[in-house]
Amino acid sequence: MKELEYPFDADYINSKRKAIKRQLLETGKNYIDVKIAILGGSTTSNIKNVLELFLLNYGIKPSFYESEYNMYYEDIMFDNEELKEFAPELIYIHTSNRNIIDWPVMTDSAEQVDAKLKNVYSRFGGLWEKAAQVYHCPIIQNNFELPYYRLMGNKDAADIHGRVYFVNELNRMFGEYARNHENFYIHDIQYESALYGLEKWSDPFYWHMYKYAMCVPAIPYTAFGVANIIKSIYGKNKKILALDMDNTLWGGVIGDDGVDNIEIGQETSLSQTYSEFQKYIKDRKQLGVLLSVISKNERDIAIEGLRRPDSVLKEDDFVEICANWDPKDINLKNIASHINLLPESFVFVDDNPAERAIVSGNIPGVAVPEMTEPEHYISTLDRGGYFEVTHFSADDIKRNEMYQANAQRLQAEASFADYGDYLKSLEMKGEITAFKPVYMSRIAQLTNKSNQFNLTTKRYSQTEIEEVAADGQHIAIYGKLEDKFGDNGVVSVVIGKIDGEVLNMELWIMSCRVLKRDMEFAMMDELVRRAKLSGIKTIMGYYYPTAKNAMVKDFYALQGFELVSEDESGNRTWRFDIPEVYENKNKAIDVDNQ
Repeated sequence: MKELEYPFDADYINSKRKAIKRQLLETGKNYIDVKIAILGGSTTSNIKNVLELFLLNYGIKPSFYESEYNMYYEDIMFDNEELKEFAPELIYIHTSNRNIIDWPVMTDSAEQVDAKLKNVYSRFGGLWEKAAQVYHCPIIQNNFELPYYRLMGNKDAADIHGRVYFVNELNRMFGEYARNHENFYIHDIQYESALYGLEKWSDPFYWHMYKYAMCVPAIPYTAFGVANIIKSIYGKNKKILALDMDNTLWGGVIGDDGVDNIEIGQETSLSQTYSEFQKYIKDRKQLGVLLSVISKNERDIAIEGLRRPDSVLKEDDFVEICANWDPKDINLKNIASHINLLPESFVFVDDNPAERAIVSGNIPGVAVPEMTEPEHYISTLDRGGYFEVTHFSADDIKRNEMYQANAQRLQAEASFADYGDYLKSLEMKGEITAFKPVYMSRIAQLTNKSNQFNLTTKRYSQTEIEEVAADGQHIAIYGKLEDKFGDNGVVSVVIGKIDGEVLNMELWIMSCRVLKRDMEFAMMDELVRRAKLSGIKTIMGYYYPTAKNAMVKDFYALQGFELVSEDESGNRTWRFDIPEVYENKNKAIDVDNQ
């Protein structure tokens, strides 16, 4: 919904909340249901209400437990039965500097200030440890906004007695905890409040009148920030930027002005603006965001702009460059098809409002930010929250290279008449084995990102993945795949729960970029091998249809399962009785299963 995309009208959202919710629920989306506990050190009711809107817009349908006013600590530490019965799947702890009680005073020694810091930190640290131990779910914790006033003026930031110093130290300690603990995330209200304007954000009227730790008009901004973390945890991030060129990556029209006259480099203020934007885009690539081009242009002419010595972005930064005169919505769909991504994975970036209207009107789900003045391009993309980082792995760093290698594979495939010969030519090597600690983060990430090749659509947090790996009641394996073109990383995850001599499949997912390369068969072969070792006689498979996973509707049939039942909603149950002698289906991948 456009009203909930950045930059949004916060007053409109606050005043039209019920109408917006009604419209969202009428869209007929397939929602992920998530139980969220909001534990507040201040009033949280409006935050909860607006957070719900942003989550619904992301395809997440929340149900809430909301703590009583300022009972965030007691609810966790003293085992609130209502909270335990609710069994949250995510906890958001909404606190602020209003919840810091023991501030430094000028007579404190350095040791006393340090003790106060440790006391505040240990109170929160104990809370987080207990919450993780009891609820085994992701935890989102606010850091602290800067104080509303500074007793010492500028010295407040440097002197150990200053509140600014105290907050900065606490925020550093909170950040260190987040770096060292999986499934714990900082909601950065220090940055949010600075961006909004601290004086307005911390207006005391709202605290003394309503016990809100921020002004009511700012609530949509903080709710948006929390929603971005949650949608990232549940795999709802965008994955790829589709970028226009003329007046987007550089100033001017290269076909008319010529490559030497476009605005890029350091010669003018405008050219510096475009160079800075290109640098921002290239930095996004480091975080695993894919880059592509959709430009109405002659390809040879468009490429010349990227070949300029002062262009920050080069040809090899893009997984695909689509420069032609076809409609841009058609080109976007073609790129999505080529790299096996859904069109809704895209953020379309174009200075032309007519092109933006065509793409947003013809492809539901594509993010189409309003790109106005080039000096605001970076802030528009950055504030939009499209690529919120909650997990980061080595695979993310290599993501563009992985997709570029896929393009090489497609070119190689075209040169073979026999597909089997093509697969053998790839010289594929697979690693398929039980979950390892080093890959837990990537495995959890994959369960939340995989939408098309996902038979049950079940999502797992990293904590849940670790529990499955350790409980002895599951067969849980991951698959990595590499070939002569490169390493694809972890691309498949299979989880089945043991029930006597039956294995019930809870999850079967695979990255679409390795489709039809025998990886699905290699995973089946290893699953059967481990099942036989565990005394399993029968494997039961389940398919639950969504708007996105129709491609795997008959997956189990290809693996030799028999259809047991299908209901009116299309939910299917499959059965595979393991034969005494099982013949491996994978013929192309050399698998290491140790």
